[in-house]
Amino acid sequence: MNRLLIAMISFFFLYSSAFSASNNERTGAKHKHVKQHNNKEGKPAPRQKKTTETKAAKRSTETVKAGQITEKSGKENKIKKQTSARNYWDVEISTAQRAAIQAKIRSLPQIRGIHITSWVAGNEKLRAALIEKINNSVINAVVIAVKEKDGKVYIPGIEKAEKWGSYEGAIKEPEKMIKDFKKAGLYMMARVVCFHDDTIPRKNPAIAVKNPDGSVWKTRKGSTWVDPYDRGTWDYILDVSERAAKLGFDEIQFDYVRYPTEGNTSMCRFSQTHNKENATRNIAAFLDYAKKRLSPYNVKISADVFGLTTGSDMGIGQDLNLIAEHTDYIYPMMYPSHYYSGEYNLKDPDSQPYKVIDRGLKQALKKTGENYAKVRPYLQDFSLKWKYGPVELRAQIIAARANMIDSWILWNPSVKYSWEALTPQMYRAFIDPSFDSIKR
Repeated sequence: MNRLLIAMISFFFLYSSAFSASNNERTGAKHKHVKQHNNKEGKPAPRQKKTTETKAAKRSTETVKAGQITEKSGKENKIKKQTSARNYWDVEISTAQRAAIQAKIRSLPQIRGIHITSWVAGNEKLRAALIEKINNSVINAVVIAVKEKDGKVYIPGIEKAEKWGSYEGAIKEPEKMIKDFKKAGLYMMARVVCFHDDTIPRKNPAIAVKNPDGSVWKTRKGSTWVDPYDRGTWDYILDVSERAAKLGFDEIQFDYVRYPTEGNTSMCRFSQTHNKENATRNIAAFLDYAKKRLSPYNVKISADVFGLTTGSDMGIGQDLNLIAEHTDYIYPMMYPSHYYSGEYNLKDPDSQPYKVIDRGLKQALKKTGENYAKVRPYLQDFSLKWKYGPVELRAQIIAARANMIDSWILWNPSVKYSWEALTPQMYRAFIDPSFDSIKR
């Protein structure tokens, strides 16, 4: 019995020693396999037989390896830096500069808005239902279309609109509408489409964008534009804007503050020499003129711009920084569905809402510097190729916050927003833990 017990104990120690050696070899082989990767057949690299080394040799080998690792790490860091430098949206900014911009942003009111069509805003029943939803959300601002790109003007009291047949009574009682929204404590913006107009050029060709033969120029879809250089055009747009300011809107938001892009634009003829420099200067002059004319009404003025203007003026007169200098706020329309494949190195930008907003705002900061405080992005809450809902909406808002931006406007052409993502409870849980619904 004693002999059997001694034999078992001896076997145990022998086996455990062998297992330990085998396990060490496996571990070494595994590490080597990680470094060398699999061979073409997907099999791990063959184990090497364990060799006997002196302690000095081991230390020497370890020193060499450490040096190789250090050298490798240095190369990897260099590669990472080079890769980072190739990201054209990246921005280098000092801690002091960032703090100054952030302080400026925090000094401005936070705007969390939705865009509303004139037909919904002007309908008392639909408006009441919408306000009820807003009251149970984090939304504190509304943008209402008072002049659209088809040229229709939706508020009464503008002589030229009635004379030229562009008035359409979607908002028949604007005073009552404004009273209802103000009672709900909402900041109100009037969206005024400027130079895309499918009504006035047909009634008054003198202020239209023309073809070389003098006829009215049209897009591929047959729509028309008014001449952005023509001061008569400016005055008409500002007649609408002034009426909105008198009614009590807090901000006039100019849209389509640019030149045509769709169709054979090489055929476009304007009342002045048209080139990139003149186009950009003219947009700035228009905004200055608007500010001067609207100054008696104590309203803010702003402009909507293409999302891609965070990186380029696109040759349409929309220099992001220059427009920011001539307005109180600027709204890049950063809908992920509107970016081309490959933009920001993304194969399908529509499916990457966080990355689009994150990279686009980094570009905006790089381009605008201190004027970045005026940036308030339009975010996507509608679906095109990719299905959008609360998750995609939150991704965009979180990306904006990660880039110091807490003010934004949501766009849905049917005014059907992801209200479940906009409750104070959900907003605190997913976006801003410090959100105070009382201050909304």
